[in-house]
Amino acid sequence: MKTRITELLGIEYPVVQGAMARIADGGLAGAVSEAGGLGIIACGGARPEWIREQVARARALTSKPIGINVMLMDPRAGEVAELVCELGVEVVTTGAGSPANYMKMWKDAGVKVVPVVASSALAARMERLGADAVVAEGTEAGGHIGELTTMALVPSVCAAVSIPVIAAGGIVDGRGMLAAFALGAEGVQCGTRFLTVEECSVHEAWKEKVLKAKDSDTIVTGRGTGHPVRGLKNKFARECRKIEMAATSGEELEGMYAGSLARAVAGDVENGSVMAGQVAALVTERGTAAGVIADMVRGAEALAGRSLDELAELNSRRARV
Repeated sequence: MKTRITELLGIEYPVVQGAMARIADGGLAGAVSEAGGLGIIACGGARPEWIREQVARARALTSKPIGINVMLMDPRAGEVAELVCELGVEVVTTGAGSPANYMKMWKDAGVKVVPVVASSALAARMERLGADAVVAEGTEAGGHIGELTTMALVPSVCAAVSIPVIAAGGIVDGRGMLAAFALGAEGVQCGTRFLTVEECSVHEAWKEKVLKAKDSDTIVTGRGTGHPVRGLKNKFARECRKIEMAATSGEELEGMYAGSLARAVAGDVENGSVMAGQVAALVTERGTAAGVIADMVRGAEALAGRSLDELAELNSRRARV
């Protein structure tokens, strides 16, 4: 399969694994890249020593391109930005800020820069800065989110920029991939779907919570702080929403959020922030990174070969539970 994204990133399939904080390590990233997609190591809040270890771990699993995500509001963002070049990482994705301060350094080192954006205006700004592509992430996604849905955001971003667009938010299988391409994207990014694969090191309790999720089981917290986060409903999330609705001080809210992701990663899925997207309800099996990518591409290609009449007839015959 060949698109501008596969050509740009040097990958076989236009499937990028999302940078899930404290979850997307070298083991997962290496497996995704070896399977033909692009694996991303999430570096937000990580120590430089850990980043070096995870890049080495990914390199031990694959000789194919890998990526690093730089969370730009991280106090160590500058140090991580330099590590991208030092470690010879092929791709960097960015979020939570502007990569302007690091763009020349990355470009001079031959690194492909792919910022995550939540609006067409931000996408256009990233293109002017010299970004090679953008990830247009809709509000259906897990973790930190914007306001626009994938259905509205992706075509708007595609109309605003000439660089390739990767769609994210609510994409879990071949149907979502085909829909993203119909909206103008040339690649997809998936996070939630990779949570349950064998190579993902997240706690078993987190995986089980995703596998058991229903379509109404995600909730957004943190709107009052200006940093909304989507995750699965649990005791922690409901308590956060109660405090937010009561207009409690920002200090108390920040105190609740502190350490919440670490608690979930350690297996406390009731008192921690279990980040996942709305498509968690469609994740019903575990599998492997390679299996996820192969099934997604195969499913999208099978559907793409049908006319609209054929798709409508096929949809009319779907099993109803």
